[in-house]
Amino acid sequence: MRAVGLTRYLPVDDPQSLIDCTLPRPEPGPHDLLVRVAAVSVNPVDTKVRAPKAAVEATPRVLGWDAAGTVEAIGSEVTLFRPGDEVWYAGSIVRPGSNAEFQCVDERIVALKPRSLDFAQAAALPLTTITAWEALFERLGLDADGADAGRSLLIIGGAGGVGSIAIQLARRAGLTTIVTASRPETIEWCRALGATHVIDHRQPLPAQLEALGFRQVDAIANFADTDAYWAVMCELIAPQGRICAIVENRAPLELGLLKAKSAGFVWEFMFTRAQFGTPDMIAQHRLLTRVAGLVDAGELRTTLRETLGRIDAANLREAHRRLERGTGIGKLVLAGW
Repeated sequence: MRAVGLTRYLPVDDPQSLIDCTLPRPEPGPHDLLVRVAAVSVNPVDTKVRAPKAAVEATPRVLGWDAAGTVEAIGSEVTLFRPGDEVWYAGSIVRPGSNAEFQCVDERIVALKPRSLDFAQAAALPLTTITAWEALFERLGLDADGADAGRSLLIIGGAGGVGSIAIQLARRAGLTTIVTASRPETIEWCRALGATHVIDHRQPLPAQLEALGFRQVDAIANFADTDAYWAVMCELIAPQGRICAIVENRAPLELGLLKAKSAGFVWEFMFTRAQFGTPDMIAQHRLLTRVAGLVDAGELRTTLRETLGRIDAANLREAHRRLERGTGIGKLVLAGW
């Protein structure tokens, strides 16, 4: 099968950082689907895994953790799908990725894709949707269906892939969202997705929130930089509130800043269930199934911003290059071979 992989971890401008290659077609295990990949999207995790380091792979390592495609074959214990089904998923960080013509993925983290989206539109959503849903409704404990309507949520990093779906989920849940963005195009994007308020992350956040009538907020979802916002998040979170972050810290976090408020901090890593084979792995199948219904009902929309062409090394290097600039809006997708 055709694939894009790496054997050395190099800067993205090096043509060898991602290479076109031919690999054996994988065989599905008992719980696996063999998916013919039609479209993929890129996420910051792709660039972090590819980032320069000394390791060398004996055979090309395939990255990619967002895909939509068609089930080609199923494992002996699969019960949820059959060949010919059109599916979407984010996959597992500990298995070969989606930048290949065929990929094996556990059925418990896969769902039928939204009928109203084509493969490219669908591929933009799984990883960021799982991350945003788990962050808001599992880690922060907010209610997805409106029981917490009116509560305040600060979203740091509104225009990126995760922020773009989190805004929509929070709007649907009736939350009052204060979202950070700075450029005219990112501000417009966040407002179009349903942000209640948009503030400038380049300016001090407390004064901007106070001008909107918020001295503190009930919950914070940080999709940008944990270290840079740690102190201000501890200042802004309400007593007994909760903070969730997705970007690993570079320095120790001073958890003592939260003690007097009895406030909580929790990580979100959407690969946890698949990586550790948790008993509730199937929760991601159910999550993606529910979201597909919301998309088909017109309650959520794809965050696809641009399709860069077919799936090959040159186009994937360009996608990685753009992600590393840190100025993207929504999601970048590649489709077809």
